[in-house]
Amino acid sequence: MKFTKAFIPTLKEVPNDAITPSHILMLRAGLVRPIGAGIYSFLPLGYKVVRKVSDIIREEMDAIGGQEFHLPALNPREIWEETGRVEAFGDILFQVKNRDYVLAPTHEEIMTFHARRVVTSYKELPQIWYQIQTKFRNEARPRSGVIRGRQFLMKDAYSFDSSKENLNKSYDLHDGAYRKIFDRCGLKYFIVGASSGAMGGSGSEEFMVKSDAGEDTVAYCEACGYAANVEVAKSKVQPLQREGESKEVYEISTPDVKSIDELCAFLQIDETKCAKSRVYIADGLPVLVLMAGNDEVNETKLEKVLGGVRPAHPDELKAITGADAGSIGPVGFEGRIIADLRLKDLNNMFSGANKNDYHIGGIDFMRDVTGAEFFDLRTVQSGEECPRCGKPLEVFTAIELGHIFKLGTKYSEAMGALFQDEKGEEHPIIMGSYGIGVERVIACYIEQHNDEKGIVWSTKLAPYKVHLLALNMKSELISGTANGIYEELRKAGVEVLFDDRSEVSAGVKFNDADLLGMPVQVIIGEKKLKTGQVEFKIRATQERRDIPLEEVVKECVNFEF
Repeated sequence: MKFTKAFIPTLKEVPNDAITPSHILMLRAGLVRPIGAGIYSFLPLGYKVVRKVSDIIREEMDAIGGQEFHLPALNPREIWEETGRVEAFGDILFQVKNRDYVLAPTHEEIMTFHARRVVTSYKELPQIWYQIQTKFRNEARPRSGVIRGRQFLMKDAYSFDSSKENLNKSYDLHDGAYRKIFDRCGLKYFIVGASSGAMGGSGSEEFMVKSDAGEDTVAYCEACGYAANVEVAKSKVQPLQREGESKEVYEISTPDVKSIDELCAFLQIDETKCAKSRVYIADGLPVLVLMAGNDEVNETKLEKVLGGVRPAHPDELKAITGADAGSIGPVGFEGRIIADLRLKDLNNMFSGANKNDYHIGGIDFMRDVTGAEFFDLRTVQSGEECPRCGKPLEVFTAIELGHIFKLGTKYSEAMGALFQDEKGEEHPIIMGSYGIGVERVIACYIEQHNDEKGIVWSTKLAPYKVHLLALNMKSELISGTANGIYEELRKAGVEVLFDDRSEVSAGVKFNDADLLGMPVQVIIGEKKLKTGQVEFKIRATQERRDIPLEEVVKECVNFEF
């Protein structure tokens, strides 16, 4: 492609709303342009990368027996109502004005719809079906460019099996395929245990990259490789000890004391002597949740215990407990009480008195909170010991590249997708779901492969392998030579972007070439050309060397990065 014919609208300035490296560089290099919040057009240069990532995904999915579909993004609402996910997705689900249709954020229901119509026997299983399709999610706060958008391209795959053992095999096939996909795309990633969230199911793993642009928080141990989303992460924390003698419960006037830190300063005590109280509503009933000190409630862990929950509203707290937030506690609370394991059997603890501006001391969980249930409810913090090896954990943000689930029979049971076994007995098909964000792969690659000048593409993902720069197209020697090399590279099957602009300076061409980041730059200047040579520059290392004209095509064909 000749630059004078190409649509590559580069930008010199950093857009005001772009903060992350990938967002900045995708805009500056002319890969994408926004048309609304969280909605991006992929321009020709960017779409070439989309196609290359998609081709890698297709090759690896086909290699494990996947069959590609192309399902409609516009889905009848009634199909989604069969599984209850219209309500489960809530406001994030785009619904068409007449409410008979939804724009699909994922395609479990539609794949199951097709499976129940055609799969009737164990002999037709296993099946692996996948697609690369546009998805829609009404993100309240789209950000970081294509990393979190309202419309995005996703590879979603679904396995259909007759037994849990066969589901495990399908799951392992996808795990292996994902590793190959991300390796081929040149990404540094790690795998974490995760929550299945609205997708449901049991086994779940996320493929992630560390990034300040990430929307997920991960606990990671560099020593042994333990990694888990903080929604499910565990750690070793120092156990809190019961004291030898329990005091009697006593009330303390604590005017204007609301937080744990304020209470500790007021009473001159350590935070571990405090039981922080929060009220949640589960199935319409209040539940008091107790945490040690400043430990934070992990609401994903809480949902595993209680099902769907929400924090009680401020106006509800007074009616439920008699007090406002900051003065609530377990003694005298009428309702279910659950507490973090760190509080089990502790005594001489402090908490709210269920009366504004008062707290209670001397609380003995074995004596005064006898009905409490204890679970792991806390959110892991940096520096705590790894549950596997005991070394310090690091907690940081990360971007989710892909997510694989063992769905089980959640969707097949809800939608009546059944098969007959060898005995003729009917069972729900056992399913798995496996997703990759195609645009996220591109953004994550750029997050990991850039420098102060621009993007640094690999030969596998680059829009063009070679960037051919003719420094002075007004020179017949240079223009004639450059056009000749351009045609030879094309005949050899090398993707080449030829900067044939005659009205811009060499400096502008160099800056654009480094911004766009093609793996190889072939630079044709008059001085070197008079000696029968051109400059061969490797973008990733900035290595430059002169090569004879007759070796240009061979060098470009053989180069890999």
